[in-house]
Amino acid sequence: MSPTTIFLGRLLGLYLIAISIAMLASKRRTLATLDEMARSGPWMLFSGLAATAAGLAIVLAHNVWTGGALTVVVTLFGWAALLKGASLLLVPPEQMAAAYKGVGFKRFFHVWMGAVLVLGLWIALDAFAS
Repeated sequence: MSPTTIFLGRLLGLYLIAISIAMLASKRRTLATLDEMARSGPWMLFSGLAATAAGLAIVLAHNVWTGGALTVVVTLFGWAALLKGASLLLVPPEQMAAAYKGVGFKRFFHVWMGAVLVLGLWIALDAFAS
């Protein structure tokens, strides 16, 4: 496994663990903030710029589709961030807010955050074990 895969795996794993724990610890604040952000053009623009930059960085440094599950997952995260960023930049905030509500984030908050935590733990454990 390449040093880039290991570094990005550690970074992504720890990031996912940290955000899922923080969001689970403050569900009400998280949901209120995300609701407000989903309706805010400036926040959507800023989020789109940040996600596009992060996605491009990962895709340019790590566009590798072979070499094991961690390698592919890191690449998928890069492409997902890039696509998310482009969507946030191109799709009107009202449609993004509708999409956010459509995935049932509020209703299935603990399921979503539990999945993010489990994924983060798996990625981090795999990357730190390498």
